[in-house]
Amino acid sequence: MGHSQAEKAESRERILAAASAQIRGQGLESLSVGKLMAEAGLTHGGFYGHFASRADLLAQALERALVDGEGGAKAANNAARTGGLARFVRSYLSRTHRDAPQSGCAISALACDVGRADDACREAMAAHIEGFIAGMTRSLGGDEAKGMAAVSAMVGALALSRVMPDPKRSDAILRAVREVVTGMAVRYAA
Repeated sequence: MGHSQAEKAESRERILAAASAQIRGQGLESLSVGKLMAEAGLTHGGFYGHFASRADLLAQALERALVDGEGGAKAANNAARTGGLARFVRSYLSRTHRDAPQSGCAISALACDVGRADDACREAMAAHIEGFIAGMTRSLGGDEAKGMAAVSAMVGALALSRVMPDPKRSDAILRAVREVVTGMAVRYAA
């Protein structure tokens, strides 16, 4: 007995959602097809009904992670219109975001992994980085250099804060970059 197209689409969504969270939380190489399929309640053999290969799954899971986590670029775009850039920066560079890589910005969680990945993965992430930079650039008065610097500082601070075993030092990194980037926004608004 075959599965309906709706059931197949639902299964594919479960697989991609689980894979997206897993790679954001544990990195690209953490992805095990067998474990993932079991987590999604499916058999390992059913994998090829959804994806051509593990590489195909990785590329699609990365894109899903980027889309799910691209709230940063959208928030930066909206901040330009609403004056809420400082609020966005505080949220992005927060303990909550730092402590939940599996549901946060995929750029900060996976940039180093993707830097060593294939061209398809790098191109997918590059497009999302460009969107984030464009949003920050608009929020900072159209100065692309400031937009690039702000995104780089924020992504880097979040990644570095996750490395630090001392919570006080980790918080200090977030706070320092939060103050610098928020200062950029205040100077623009003045």
